[in-house]
This record gives sequence, C-alpha cells and structure tokens, in this order.
Amino acid sequence: MSAERDRPKQHPEYVKQPLSRRAFAARVAAAAGLGGAAAWLAGAPADWPLSLRDPTGLRSMPSPRPMTLGDYRVDKPAGAPDVSVSRGGGDALERLRRALDPLGGITHYVRPGDIVLVKPNVAFDRSPNLGATSNPELLEALIRLLLVDARAQEVRVADNPIESPADCFAKSGIRAAAERAGGRVYLPDSNAFRVLQTPGARLIAEWPIFRRPLTNVDRVIGLAPVKDHNLCSASMGMKNWYGLLGGRRNQFHQDIHEIVSDLSLMMKPTLTILDGTHVLMKNGPTGGDPSDVKPGDAVLAGVDPVALDAWAYEHVLERGRELPRYLHLAEAKGSGHVDWQGRVREVRA
Repeated sequence: MSAERDRPKQHPEYVKQPLSRRAFAARVAAAAGLGGAAAWLAGAPADWPLSLRDPTGLRSMPSPRPMTLGDYRVDKPAGAPDVSVSRGGGDALERLRRALDPLGGITHYVRPGDIVLVKPNVAFDRSPNLGATSNPELLEALIRLLLVDARAQEVRVADNPIESPADCFAKSGIRAAAERAGGRVYLPDSNAFRVLQTPGARLIAEWPIFRRPLTNVDRVIGLAPVKDHNLCSASMGMKNWYGLLGGRRNQFHQDIHEIVSDLSLMMKPTLTILDGTHVLMKNGPTGGDPSDVKPGDAVLAGVDPVALDAWAYEHVLERGRELPRYLHLAEAKGSGHVDWQGRVREVRA
C-alpha cells in the first residue's frame, strides 16, 4: 500500500476556505471599531465608566479585599453565670482561677492546640502601679493557664499603643511578663494592618485593624484594667479593643460612645478579664499619680462584655448605676445586656 494511501484524511473543517470580500470588510470594520473604542477609553476622563486612564498608577495596583473577623465566643456551661467575680487575697494565679472556675474554667473555652490572642491594654508608657495599663502579673498568670492547663499551641500578646509601642511594652512590664510565661509579643508596624469590615458598625464599617496577630487565631481574650476615662467616664473591657484599630483613630474621640459600642460589634471575644486590683479612680486614662490609684481585691471574668463592664462600673469604679451611654448603645446593637442582676457570681477566698 502506498504512503499516499496510508496518510489520514483531514476533516473537511480543516480545509482553509477563501475569504470573501464581504467577510474581509466586516473584519476590518470590527478591528477599526475596537481600536477606536480602545483609543477613546484610553483618553476618556479617569472617573468615566470603563475609562482606561490611570494617571496616578493606583488603578492598576491590586486592592486586597477587606477582611472580616470571626465570632470567637464559646457557649458557657449550663448553669454558669455570665460574669464571675473573684474577691480576696492570693497571688495573681489564684485570683484568676477563682474568677474563671464558675464560668467552667479556662479548659472549657480553650482547646489543646488552639492559637490564642490575649489583648492587654498597653496604651501608655506607664509603670504598672499607676493603673493605666494591664496588670503584668495577671497577664503572666493567664498565659501560664493557657499554655499549661489548656495546652494552647501558641499565646500571642498584642496591642497598638498610643505612645511608642516598644517603650509602652517595656515600661508597663507587659513584654517581660509575656515572655517569662512563654507568650509571643506582637508589635505593630506599617505592614501589620489591613482593612476590616464590621457589619452594623457606624464609624468603623470599614477600617484598618492590627491584622497580623489575628492571623489563624482560634480564641481571643481581652485583659483590661478598670479605670477612669476623661471622655467616656470609664475604660474597661469593651474600650480595650480600641487598641487594635489603625489609621487616624483619634478622630473618634469626637463620638467616643459610638466608637466604643462599635467595638463591641467588631470583636466578639471568647472571654473578657478585668483587673480591679489597681484601680485608676481619676485622671484617666493616662494617670501618672500613684495617689489616683485605689487598691482593690477584684478580678472579673465574663462572657457578656456589656454586663461585665456595667458591674465593674458600679462596683469597682464605684460610679453608681448611671451607666456610660456606650453601654446602652452596645446593648441596642445586640452585644450584651446592661442588667447584670441574677447573672453575676462572686467567689471569695
């Protein structure tokens, strides 16, 4: 059999057909139209739809999608209170255990292998005895509970201070305490922030947040001092999340109650722990005079941040039942309930 006969025959659709004059004219017109459209779009004003102009170069830069935060809450055990208060003496670890045990203990909320973020208040370059920052002894005790009792994989400690981050973490004793206990400290830098979407928030519906320490986190715990605040009357658990915001956050001081209630939507923590052992009673939030600090014996823990702050405002700051407006706003936004009656359990040493 000849080689010509063995060669497979091409399918007819592969046969090149001659191009008619009409088809050629149509293709030329289409090409001219596309070229003209592209030229027009390239010269159209930058704010026109489909314009290709990019005088600043920003349109060609990738814009990452805003991130969202998960819900880090864990259901409490049946019969447990929403707020637990430890009263009496003992070291920081004993006081913390007494506060957590009525809620089910730390092992109910953190599982072996979890990555946990602890958010203390490290806003100012102050020594711990001034009550303006979180208690380093309480932080150290909490990290040990998380790593030893709950067998967390990693405990991160992060804040975005108002003053120099390195100085604030050093002077407050927070860095040394975290590292002694085996925690990992995260300090902010310009690449550590990303825009966050917070549905329902009025001021921070889209706002940059200190993202890096939140990456792949399973549980989040707030650890804050109870202290006076010259703008919103008190800085406690919910106000503590302000320290995760980036950007020009000082503008929110004009509407301080709204921003604090927005923070209750932004962060739904696993637990909130309040320190009522060194209470800055006046000249907050910065303090600076030891005479403004009142010694106390309360360590609080809770799963309802609104009730927790309301109880602390009345009993630790001793401000009565005329609560700050941000607590009522947070309740209206569904973040908790200001009426703590019947939902608080006090444990004494």
